[in-house]
Amino acid sequence: MRKFILVPLAAVLLFVSCHHAKPKVYDPAYVRFEASYNPYLENQFYPSLIMGVASLSDKNFGFNDTNALFSVSVTAPASNSVLRITIDSSNLNYVTIFQEVLPVKDVRYTFHPSLKWKYDQLYKIRQQGTADLTFTCYINDEEVDVKNVRINYRSANDCLLSVLDSDGRLHDFRWLFAAYVNEEHPFIDSILTNIMQQGVVSRITGYQKDAKSVINQVEAIWYYTLERGIAYSSISCTASPTKNSNVQHIRFFDQVYQTRQANCVDACVFLASIMRKIGLKPVIFVEPCHAYLGYYTDNKRRTLKLLETTITSWADFPALTKNYNETIQRNPDAKGSERISSAMNAKYTKYLTDGQKKQWENGTLSFEDFKRAVAHGLFLKATDYDLDNYKNNRKYFSDPSNRTYQQLDIELLRKMVQPING
Repeated sequence: MRKFILVPLAAVLLFVSCHHAKPKVYDPAYVRFEASYNPYLENQFYPSLIMGVASLSDKNFGFNDTNALFSVSVTAPASNSVLRITIDSSNLNYVTIFQEVLPVKDVRYTFHPSLKWKYDQLYKIRQQGTADLTFTCYINDEEVDVKNVRINYRSANDCLLSVLDSDGRLHDFRWLFAAYVNEEHPFIDSILTNIMQQGVVSRITGYQKDAKSVINQVEAIWYYTLERGIAYSSISCTASPTKNSNVQHIRFFDQVYQTRQANCVDACVFLASIMRKIGLKPVIFVEPCHAYLGYYTDNKRRTLKLLETTITSWADFPALTKNYNETIQRNPDAKGSERISSAMNAKYTKYLTDGQKKQWENGTLSFEDFKRAVAHGLFLKATDYDLDNYKNNRKYFSDPSNRTYQQLDIELLRKMVQPING
């Protein structure tokens, strides 16, 4: 009579599993797989830096000892072994696979994998947070080790200005300002339609005509900004997420348009975006805790004009128009300076010529012409406002080793920095 021995199913599965398990060929302690984030950035991840240089095949972020943000290192356990690194998906990136051949046994190799970023998600980041990136190392298809890299991501509005490395060298990143200049933004087409309807210029011609035509086009953009009511709104010059870095919060084009608020940098990138769209060559001049705009009046960059963008806050045309309409409603027969309040008169008539003041007082100057005259007076102020500073600091702007003063030619920077788009 046969006897049957009952064996628990778990024990059978354990036996089968152990029986078929292959012993590891490569010792993790020997391979010494390491994965790390760029040490200069002290675990701070800047979406704007990734998006601004997305078009570059060889991303050099301005550091001397690495050309990428991430590093992986292994020791080759055998000659001509195949290394494969898999970076798992996160809220910042898609699954990324990096593969290289390790030619010589016992040699330690370091590589800088470029991750497949979720650019649409990076653009939407408006608050800082934390992400864990998992790096898995395979040698000849055998999983050897797993490392986790934790990074603290910043808002997409945070623009890295500079980083001080461990040797005391300052790495300048203010060229990244150019990424916030967005001549491709879809809002600009309707803005240009509005500019044409304002009557300041009859045509948008870029550099097709003379310098006066260029200046008139810039003044038309200026007038639109005043009509839009974009006011100065200060954000601290720099925020320091770490002791060795400086960061500037910059609003995107649509944020300036919708909130009607801008600091000096925001206003520069907003106006420069429209200038770029019509073919002009804007320049952003960066001084300690301040920035102002410049533009060339000719295609060959022979003559430069300046523009202090914060002067747009000296006028509030939406409030002026509201005051005018309310006054006319109360007193339809109001003439001249009676059409707006005395406070408004005192605020704006100082930008008029004597002849324009008389016309406004006797009622022969229309309200639209009054606003255009005020805008022109402010435009002249904005053109001359930074002239002395520029002349005094020109030698610093032209010195490539001077990182305190920067002359950022947007067209030239487009070779390495693209607009940040959502």
